[in-house]
Amino acid sequence: MKICVLDAATLGEDIDLKPLEVCGEVKVYSLTKPEEVEDRIREVDVILTNKVVLGEHNLKGAKSLKLIGLFATGYNNIDLEYAKIRNIGVANVAGYSTESVAQHTFAMLFYLIEHMKSYDEYVKSREYVKSKAFTFIAWPFHELAGKTFGIVGLGAIGKKVAQIASAFGTRVIYYSTSGNNNSGQDYERVDFETLLKESDILSIHAPLNEKTERLIDYSVMKKMKPSSILLNLGRGKIVVEEDLMRALNEEIIAAAALDVLESEPMDEDSPLFKVEDQSKLLITPHIGWSSVEARQVLVQEVVRNIQAYKQNKVRNRVV
Repeated sequence: MKICVLDAATLGEDIDLKPLEVCGEVKVYSLTKPEEVEDRIREVDVILTNKVVLGEHNLKGAKSLKLIGLFATGYNNIDLEYAKIRNIGVANVAGYSTESVAQHTFAMLFYLIEHMKSYDEYVKSREYVKSKAFTFIAWPFHELAGKTFGIVGLGAIGKKVAQIASAFGTRVIYYSTSGNNNSGQDYERVDFETLLKESDILSIHAPLNEKTERLIDYSVMKKMKPSSILLNLGRGKIVVEEDLMRALNEEIIAAAALDVLESEPMDEDSPLFKVEDQSKLLITPHIGWSSVEARQVLVQEVVRNIQAYKQNKVRNRVV
């Protein structure tokens, strides 16, 4: 089989793609521009990609194409209807990043809640050298124990976050965006209004759909506690960034951390750059999923998806 990887750079340069070679002849491209896709996939049997958009406009000339393998769980970049018409299989990978995203959630939370950046800068500026006391408490912080930890989306990642939050002594509540998730027997399911009113930390781990797009806007943030912290590790368009900027500037909420954004990479004129006190806002470039271990598992799962296809088995197929 002829296999091409269209955007290997999105997996990081430290991850070995040689395991793919057991499946066939592999051609690896670091990144692929939209205008380069059609030529690069013309004679391949398998396309592997993370985020390259694939549809009739660039797949129509790929007459040998049998399978599109995703280095991701989401598949909104693939035209599934066209894939069905062409009998092209589409396989994703789910569950590989649960531990990684949950860990990143708390890394972001503790960075904000304990004012790590401010304390680190205070010490490294040599101001601590001048201190007359052994301690310097300029930015008070609170314990998680006894706080209410609200979660939007109690899937695999949401449940892992809930488990960790519980270990810190928080009361965990959650809101089901679909209205159908009653799987969190160990946690209290609440309506959206209650979630906003009672959460000290509000952590988003939901997919993007018609029920979650622009879910967290200015009117919603006004219902949150002024001391609350908002975390978004779901999808960027769940939070309205213009409204978040306004809420932080008006001290409607205390702080926010985002690993996902409305536009990735960020737009140069993003309203998030207009947050007046940037210490209230932590942004990471969509890396929550990308621990070394998670990416290694991801590659192995893609290999297994291709092998399953070759053996006429259905594995992780969305088409």
